[in-house]
Amino acid sequence: MPTYNNAGTLADVIKGVLEYTDDVIVVNDGSTDNTAEILAQFPQVHAVNYMPNRGKGFALRTGIKAAAERGYEYAITIDSDGQHFPTDLVLFLQQIEKAPGALIIGARNLQQENVQLKSSFGNRFSNFWFWVNTGTTLPDTQSGYRLYPVQPLAKKAWFTTKYEFEIEVIVRASWSGIPVISIPVGVYYPKPEERVSHFRPLKDFTRISILNTVLVLIALLYVKPRDFLKLLTKREGWHKIWKALFVHPEESNHTKAGSVGFGVFMGIVPVWGFQLAIGIPLSILFRLNKTLFLIAANISIFPFTPFIWMASLITGKWVLGNNTWIVNWRDFTLERFMHEGLAFFLGGTILSIAAGITAYVLTYLSLFLFRGKK
Repeated sequence: MPTYNNAGTLADVIKGVLEYTDDVIVVNDGSTDNTAEILAQFPQVHAVNYMPNRGKGFALRTGIKAAAERGYEYAITIDSDGQHFPTDLVLFLQQIEKAPGALIIGARNLQQENVQLKSSFGNRFSNFWFWVNTGTTLPDTQSGYRLYPVQPLAKKAWFTTKYEFEIEVIVRASWSGIPVISIPVGVYYPKPEERVSHFRPLKDFTRISILNTVLVLIALLYVKPRDFLKLLTKREGWHKIWKALFVHPEESNHTKAGSVGFGVFMGIVPVWGFQLAIGIPLSILFRLNKTLFLIAANISIFPFTPFIWMASLITGKWVLGNNTWIVNWRDFTLERFMHEGLAFFLGGTILSIAAGITAYVLTYLSLFLFRGKK
């Protein structure tokens, strides 16, 4: 239970949790109110105190490490502001029996009364980027009511210490092969004038946005290529590709070929860092096969990336009739930079369109020969 200056609700939350278990760790994240005195009233609780305040993410990291050191396999985190109901603890225990090793998030009902607009928007924003980074859809990625498998997580080196840690931990857990799932839980939202919140919209949204940008780059440059190569080296991976291509009789050859062609286009078009952020929503809008789209988009993975960049630049220069090449960096002026950039983006766009059309035609012909007119 991470806590920071929530003396008004802390005791009641601890009492509620103690009705279910004595295995409680409270991380006092540099509180300046009478939190320490309240914790002294509960000798059965393991309290971790430190100064100054380091942020919720640091408190969660400290709690996860403390739970792992004490030999626990799992730890359920609950906020100390009274928003969560201890009665829902049993839901996590029931779910972990069905999905051992998973990270479970308690999904709140954010359509109820007193839910602030910034909370609802922030949650949709977070859900979208989690989906972009992992390919997994979750209804509530910002809920602090969670069950963590602490042993694998305690061994990791984390980058963040504030609210954005709750995004980092689920994304990187998913990348590590830990299933991230959700269960519905209750939530209490007091009236705005009664609620104590330490979330700073401008600063924390900025930090979360920076984190998501970094995670997307890591996903594009490392995680997605790694997963794609693993897919190609396993029999079940080829089975997945075969199933995506030749099963799903409700999908026409045109839809499947279009999914591959669009994936190749998005993999090459020069919007580096945003291919999936743009392509995945469009693939859903156009009702394409998302598996085929993602597989085809991996055409831009390393070691193919440098060749695609070079081909884009050569194509752009050929279209513009520019045959000059830089041989001395001292000649690289701002004007030259703009010309080279124009050639790169123009060539990349032309190359992506040509490659996408070619991929569509080849895939369609292959499907027509092996699958028939479905």
